[in-house]
Amino acid sequence: MAKDDKQELRRSQKKRKKSRKKRVIRNIFIIVLLLILIPAAYAGYLYVKAGNLANDSFVDDGRDKSSLRDSAVDPAEDSVSVLFIGSDSSQKREQDNIGKRSDTMILATFNKDDKSIKMLSIPRDTYTYVPYLERNTKINGSYNGGPTATVEAVEELTQVPVDYYIDVNFEAFISVVEALDGVTVDVPYELNEMNSKDEKGAIHLQPGVQTLNGEEALALARTRKQDSDFARSERQQQIIEAMMDKATDMSSVLKYSSLLDAVGDNMTTNMTFDEMKSFISYGVNNKLTVESLKLEGQGGNGIVPGYNAYAFLPDATSLANATQTMRDQLELPAVDNTTTTSTTSP
Repeated sequence: MAKDDKQELRRSQKKRKKSRKKRVIRNIFIIVLLLILIPAAYAGYLYVKAGNLANDSFVDDGRDKSSLRDSAVDPAEDSVSVLFIGSDSSQKREQDNIGKRSDTMILATFNKDDKSIKMLSIPRDTYTYVPYLERNTKINGSYNGGPTATVEAVEELTQVPVDYYIDVNFEAFISVVEALDGVTVDVPYELNEMNSKDEKGAIHLQPGVQTLNGEEALALARTRKQDSDFARSERQQQIIEAMMDKATDMSSVLKYSSLLDAVGDNMTTNMTFDEMKSFISYGVNNKLTVESLKLEGQGGNGIVPGYNAYAFLPDATSLANATQTMRDQLELPAVDNTTTTSTTSP
């Protein structure tokens, strides 16, 4: 290969690497960006508004620290973790007394010294011990006890302390897409799906690149009838990327106030506005590194003895490796995996 060709190949590889890193960062910081970084475009007005909305979204979970921590942490000084929860709660479901579930769970660990981030996506059908329910079941069932119960279930599964959570519901997702006048994505196949009000067949999409409204984007993000949880996670990342592309485009500047309203009205977190601002140092660091961890395992109906519904069983080695990687990221000692609760017994 000629010297010029080698140089061009290296430049191309470097560009692709930066592009991948940019996509992952957007997924992590979608809420923090909307509440903190985007308001810089309006300076004082939106900054104050972001602070007010963040304060309104704050919920004291009664925990001074994770039970897996020896002492409390400060994101301005320490390496910390954040659990991002995408829940299926909505006003309609609350009125109909429909049980709530967490559709998306991403545990992210932030290392303060080297400005690196590790992310672990936890399939919603992961079969594990749920402290809130005092039994083994799917981890998304923990959300009936609220985000704190989900935090406890994730800690039980991973043995990684969860310092903070950010919980965003269906209506936040829909409102953000609507505030952006829709998002353009590639629909992989013909789709018939329920809407946020659980009306079956209300959303009908044809395959191809198209601009989706809030309900349509949510339907595409939720469906998994024709593929899998892993494929659904990839679609969700693509949709979030499309949302962030549009939100950070200069043509959307005048929509930032509506975006903040959409997020602030439909989000809860145990993180204060001052704590949120501590994460800006990650977003502006040129040497930031991001790694996505994959939880291997098996999924299927009846895969757990005595449990006939669909479930996902994490591979013990894969789970142990993810635990070690994330605890290393938080500068915590290794754990004895033989003491953790079994995920295989009903």
